[in-house]
Parts: sequence; structure tokens; C-alpha cells
Amino acid sequence: MAPSVTTFQHPAVVANFLKTKTIINRVKIFDTNPDILSAFANTGISVAVTVGNGDFPALKDEGAARQWIASKIQPFHPRTKINYILVGTEVLHWGDQNMISSLVPAMWSLYKALLSLGIKDIKVTTAHSLGILFPTKIPSEGRFRPGWDTVVLAPMLRFLRATKTPFMVNPYPYFGYDPNQKNFALFKRNAGVKDPHTGLTYFNQFDSLLDMAHSAMKVLGFPNVSIAVGETGWPTNCDGWEACSVDNAATFNGHLVRHVNAGRGTPLMHNRKFETYIFALFNENQKPGPTSERNWGLFQPDFTPVYDAGIMLGQNGGRTGRGRAARPNPRPGTNITSNRQAVVCTKSCC
Repeated sequence: MAPSVTTFQHPAVVANFLKTKTIINRVKIFDTNPDILSAFANTGISVAVTVGNGDFPALKDEGAARQWIASKIQPFHPRTKINYILVGTEVLHWGDQNMISSLVPAMWSLYKALLSLGIKDIKVTTAHSLGILFPTKIPSEGRFRPGWDTVVLAPMLRFLRATKTPFMVNPYPYFGYDPNQKNFALFKRNAGVKDPHTGLTYFNQFDSLLDMAHSAMKVLGFPNVSIAVGETGWPTNCDGWEACSVDNAATFNGHLVRHVNAGRGTPLMHNRKFETYIFALFNENQKPGPTSERNWGLFQPDFTPVYDAGIMLGQNGGRTGRGRAARPNPRPGTNITSNRQAVVCTKSCC
């Protein structure tokens, strides 16, 4: 994402808003924009940064990786709490063969470069779309697609296990929306869906998707590598399709925050609290593509909440709201545009 967040607001204004008005304590950006990294210095808000898909293959060379860390990370660390370097974005889904074959070597090179420069508190990972999984609706049947499983994902999971870093996935119940299972997708009360192999019952699709990824990891021999959610969310408008609405987005993200914060885990991963990033921070009224692409945000560019997801601070410093819908109120002339924009992680989610 370049730039990660482009608004009429200066990045420092955005950082201060998040620090003083919300419970958000982590953000993820899709580049290493120096203005954004500077803006988050001394805020206490952690920032995950991303090496672009076109840039990371060169970083499998350890010298190039060291130079990248020295120029992109060292000038800001530790005043800016950089917690992750993500190597590419959904590389197995979008990348060419050179990107795919370079992914794990680049992760190792960046990790070694960090250590060689005395940086031990930044982890290296990458986020995957769930297109890495063979299609199924049964959590215990989760398997990685042949060709990626042993060649790319097993070596990656070995790296993540060795460096105590989570495997990051992007589960979006929205993309599998079935109007007959609306409540299942939105964390609303439903009869549940039973896994015929384990006998476990699922009451939301988010847990089901995470357990599919866990099952696939277990087949490869890595059941104890932790999982983090690199992105999830719900759009508020997509030209009349019933799935997209302010009410649905407020319901999904509001319940998501409470569900993850409860720390109950999933049917296959009990009592786990998943670090979870919500896509996205702002709506973007100049972004190309379908209407939905411009309407994933928690806020309008003028900081007006698109809906109440329970992430604003109350006067007593506590969380307010229960995922209620709020009327969108875009201010004329306030534009935001980017290829992809920031993802936020709240204190509740992490």
C-alpha cells in the first residue's frame, strides 16, 4: 500500500486522534511511509509495517536486507514501536513465482538483519488470504493447497516456530457471505454448524475459518504455532447488495471486538486471544474499483465514526458503544485515497 494512509489530515493528527480518542493501540500499514512512522513516535501505539510485493524478493540477499533495515526501520526504532515487518501482502494469492520462491528466504534475511543490528523486539511474518486453503466448509478438513503446503508453507511455519512469531491469516466471513447463514457470519444468535468429524459446534464463521487454518497447520506438523488475524472487516456499502450495510458492519466488527477480547479462543484452540487487525481505519472516497472498496472504514476522513464499533474512549477512559450503527456523515471536500490503507488493532483485540 503506497501510501498507506493519505488524508487531508497530517499523519500526526491521525496518530494523536487514535491515542487520545480511541482504544486502538496497534496499527498496520502497507508500506514503510516515513511520515507515518514519525507520527507514531512516542505514542505507545505499535505499528506493523510491510515490505511491498515488488520489493521483498531482492531482500533475500542478506546485505540488501541489512541495508533495508538500516534505512527503513532503524531511523524510527525504538521511538516508534514497530512490532512486525510483514514481508509482502497475500503473496501466495497475488504473487508471481519469483515472489513466492523468495518469500521465506527474504523472511530469514530480514530476521537475521534485525539481529545483526541489535534489534530483538521486531518480528518478521507475512499475511495470507485464505485462498491458501483447499476449499471446504468443515473446519477439521482444513488443508493447504498442494504445491504450496510442503514447498512454501512448511518452511515458513518452521521459521515462525523458530522465531516464536505468529502465522498471520486474513479471514473475511464477508467474502463467503450466504444470506441463509447471515447470523452465522455476523456473530448473531444461530443454531450453530456442527463439524461431522469432531462433533464440535461452531456459532460463528470467524472461528470456523481460523480452525480451518489451524487444521491445515496441524497436518504439516505445526499445531503449536500461534495464529494472528492480519485483516478482517465488513464494508458498509456495495451498490445495493444485501450483505453490505452500516448495520451489518457495525454488528460484525462490534461483536468481533468483544468476541476476541473474551479470550475464549475457538473450538479447536481453547482459551486463546488472537491479535486481530480490523480493515480499515478510514473510508476512501477516491479509491478506484467497486463501491465496496471505498467503504471498509471505521471512520470518515474527518474522524466521524461511520458506526459505533465500541472503540471510542468515554470520558472515564473506558470503552463506549456496543457495535451500534451510526449515520454516516461525510464532510464535502474531505478525500482519502490509497491502494490499501491502514488496519487497526484495538486494546480489546490484542
